[in-house]
Amino acid sequence: MTAETLPPATSASLTGRQLWTRTRGILIALLLLLVGAVAMAAIRSQSVHGGLDPRSTDPAGSRAIAELLADHGVTTRVVTTPDAARAAAGPRTTLLIAAPDLLSSRQQDRLHSATQASGGRTVLVAPGSWSIDRLAPGVSADPATSDRATLDPGCALPEARRAGSADTGGIRYTTSVPGADACYPSDRLATLLRLPAGSQGGDTVVLGAPDILLNKRLDQQGNASLALQLLGSRPHLVWYLPSLDDSALTDSQDRKSLFDLLPTGWLWGTLQLFIAACLAALWRGRRFGPLVPENIPVAIRASETTEGRARLYRKADARDRAADALRAATRTRLALLVGVPLTQAHTPEVLLPALSAHLADVDGQTAAHALLFGPPPTDDAALVALTDRLDALEREVRRP
Repeated sequence: MTAETLPPATSASLTGRQLWTRTRGILIALLLLLVGAVAMAAIRSQSVHGGLDPRSTDPAGSRAIAELLADHGVTTRVVTTPDAARAAAGPRTTLLIAAPDLLSSRQQDRLHSATQASGGRTVLVAPGSWSIDRLAPGVSADPATSDRATLDPGCALPEARRAGSADTGGIRYTTSVPGADACYPSDRLATLLRLPAGSQGGDTVVLGAPDILLNKRLDQQGNASLALQLLGSRPHLVWYLPSLDDSALTDSQDRKSLFDLLPTGWLWGTLQLFIAACLAALWRGRRFGPLVPENIPVAIRASETTEGRARLYRKADARDRAADALRAATRTRLALLVGVPLTQAHTPEVLLPALSAHLADVDGQTAAHALLFGPPPTDDAALVALTDRLDALEREVRRP
């Protein structure tokens, strides 16, 4: 369709000013939401809040144990990428992995290789079945977790015997590694494991729950003693917290699609919701039956209805619709005067030849076509002029 054949914009089209008036409220609300989100992010970035973070003073943070370790000469450093964690591993370092299950399988394999060759200690906090097989081969996580409770050591590990009872619980583990220490049993399954040193002299500690490291639980039972002994065996502690800055978290080998992230049974649940929505629509939908006459409670004069519709047209600048209404009414009245059926009153080929007998000259017939079937007026003055000319045409046809 070329520019010459495009239909002209009608007077009912929204102008730029009208469009801005109608949408400015929504735009302002979106702008306020955006500004609020940026402000909240800026405020939150000024302070550290997070679970199991050695810089956080929140109840779920771990600032208290970091301060105690500092008093005993142990330095604590936070890293947020696997590469930094692997580089920091060494014989004089304890590497704590705060959220092993957040790592991809490739990251877990590379971390395990680095820690085994480092000769230091590795502490895994609440690893599940997704990560325990790679980070601690020979250990299995029980699918049924135990309640968080105060448990007795129940093993010969010196650190556990000196600490005594502690708030462990959480995930329970079994191991086939010879010489492993299985401590704090819950239903005969260990909630703390220490795997013996490998060829490089390093060992691995598996914690079933992070409770002994949290600020809110550190002063209870033997939690502080157990945490200090497990994390303070080397002069340096590297605390690994996975973060959004870690670009490796989106490893293409472990990338999941949107459907993989949805819970099982989502398709059946969606189908049920769709069927329920259809039944609700059938229940609440309108049922069109035969027309029923109804008495209007208030009698409204036809002139008032006409004036009301005219005001609406004027408010919307709908000159084209107003002109169509005027022309349609005039064509209907003229059809009755010249004997044209009402079904064909709006057909130029039928109405105009019947009007020719009542018009004086050919110019009048041409003008009748423009009046009754012409383009819409461009302004209010043209609309008023069109109304006058339609009245004049009808009077001429009525003249004997």
